Amino acid sequence: MTDGSRSSLPSLPTWARLALPSATDVLFIALLTTLLFTPLSVRLLGDAGIGWHVRTGQQILTVHAVPRVDPFSTQIQKPWIAWEWLYDVIVGLLESSAGLNGVVWFTAVVIATVFAWALRLLIVRGVHVLIAVLLVLVAMSASMIHFLARPHVLSWLFTLAWFWILQSTERESLSGNSKLLGKLLWALPLLMLVWVNVHGGFVVGFVLLGIFWLGALWDWMRARETRIEDVLARIAAGKRVKTLAGAGLLSLTASLANPYEWKLHMHVYSYLSDRFLMNHIEEFRSPDFHGVAQECFLALLLIALATVAVRDRQLRISELLTMLFAVYAGLYASRNIPISSLLVVIIVGPLLSLPGLGKKFFQRMAAVESGLRGHLWPIAATVATLMIAIHGGRAGSALLMNAHFDPQRMPVAAVDFLRDQEAPALAAGDVRAARLPQCRPHSAVLSPDYWGGYLIYRLYPDNKVVIDDRHDFYDEWFLTDYLTMVHVEPGWGEFLRWRGACLVLPRKAALTQILTETPAWEPVYKDDVAVVFVRTNWPPEDRDKTGTP
Repeated sequence: MTDGSRSSLPSLPTWARLALPSATDVLFIALLTTLLFTPLSVRLLGDAGIGWHVRTGQQILTVHAVPRVDPFSTQIQKPWIAWEWLYDVIVGLLESSAGLNGVVWFTAVVIATVFAWALRLLIVRGVHVLIAVLLVLVAMSASMIHFLARPHVLSWLFTLAWFWILQSTERESLSGNSKLLGKLLWALPLLMLVWVNVHGGFVVGFVLLGIFWLGALWDWMRARETRIEDVLARIAAGKRVKTLAGAGLLSLTASLANPYEWKLHMHVYSYLSDRFLMNHIEEFRSPDFHGVAQECFLALLLIALATVAVRDRQLRISELLTMLFAVYAGLYASRNIPISSLLVVIIVGPLLSLPGLGKKFFQRMAAVESGLRGHLWPIAATVATLMIAIHGGRAGSALLMNAHFDPQRMPVAAVDFLRDQEAPALAAGDVRAARLPQCRPHSAVLSPDYWGGYLIYRLYPDNKVVIDDRHDFYDEWFLTDYLTMVHVEPGWGEFLRWRGACLVLPRKAALTQILTETPAWEPVYKDDVAVVFVRTNWPPEDRDKTGTP
């Protein structure tokens, strides 16, 4: 907020500053309740990977130790880096206390905080309220493809906080006030202590820190010493270079405070530099701009391009480099679209203005917005919705929240059959299927990787999975054989030779159609979503390798 907006701050009584909801409060409450009390709560559980996150967290809470080897798959005693262990503990505790309602509640609170904070940052920077709301809504629409209960939403929050600290301290330093520089920057290592243990996106923090360090170095190198103002600017830039370097070193040291120390950094690097994974994991591929969310991101890019072309001299080098990073990241991988959208909006927003008499009016609204600091309504909404989640989603006799996995996307009924196969089989009159041992406890269950997390959530510890969506855990040769099977390419049967006696496959998958016509496999359960297969003539030489009793 500029000094001019401070001087025009309306005189509001203390109770009004604390009790009146701001525009960001309204957005927070609207987004929170929409995500919790509408079908979007089910959509937040659209990624089955949350299943193994929950079970990992609950295992950590039980044994009081972060896992070093994989407990979920048929990979025997293979080392595993649970690099999001702190997030797992949070959702594991919430699921134990409030079921999936608790997991969805936490995700909704984080998402609502991210976009409400983005709106507030724009408004207090003097952006017209209508423009700020429009930009945030477009960024929100672009990000909805990743509105999922996964740890990446925490990286959105940390990225926003990281960029706000770096940008605020840079602006304060340029204005000659180094007090904020000395306080806020040292919060970065503290944030890194948490970030490095909840999501691998902590790498973005170091990228942003490096960008602002380069910006400070650029200011120091190009500063001339012909005037006293230039000398002072050079001194301030030099001080900022040293302070950012110190904050970076402390943040790097803080990032080693994780259960795996430097091995985590090597793991993240090997994961992100693995061309096989980057080319085969859908979310790491470049976005397809035929979807609504991708079109919204494209709209943001066009707005950014036009704005920079007109007002390029108003962008600092750090902001320009951040913009380039955001655009590249969003175009490189669709999973980066939310972070890219947030960064683009925060940078471009202050460059947009409406001409005419409305300018003073919106500046006054920005002053009012920054003066409303109580945020009592969002706090009350957060607590109230948590209580509803804990009480089974009910407020009195009314069921308001019912978070669950979508039975049209996940093999819910098929897993019900696996968990208690005798009852449904006998009810259908199929006594033979009820006695089949292949899907009994302690046997391996093979499904597509994108269902693996759900199977872990429902079947662990009774059954283990052959594969799930922890792609950094499985070897390339293993994933290659798996993809050969899924695509029914030559040699597809080799993956099935000893890796599973019980299969849970999508009803319309090509592999399902092939196995239906294969005498060695027999469907024992079928619905509109999934088919359960068991092997009928297991070769004697391979029988002991399956884990089948």
